Amino acid sequence: MKAQAIVTSRGRIVYLDIAVNYCHDMKLFKMSRRNIGQAGKILADSGYQGLMKMYSQAQTPRKSSKLKPLTLEDKAYNHALSKERIKVENIFAKVKTFKI
Repeated sequence: MKAQAIVTSRGRIVYLDIAVNYCHDMKLFKMSRRNIGQAGKILADSGYQGLMKMYSQAQTPRKSSKLKPLTLEDKAYNHALSKERIKVENIFAKVKTFKI
């Protein structure tokens, strides 16, 4: 099961999409045809790397590579982002627990 949600900063579910078959996060988002351009801030996990090209306010974790490891600033950014995104991850846990 693959779940994708749009959640307010207070943890309220605005949109929930569940795919039975495996589908990449970004592909599922594009198929949903959701326009989130009016959102103030968009927080996403690393599966949505291309989202920043579509929406300037999107934030995804910074990735490292063999040639360019994460700096301390990048690690701090990722930590702060994950602290904000925990609300969404908690929603996913509830959805999966209660089979909503």
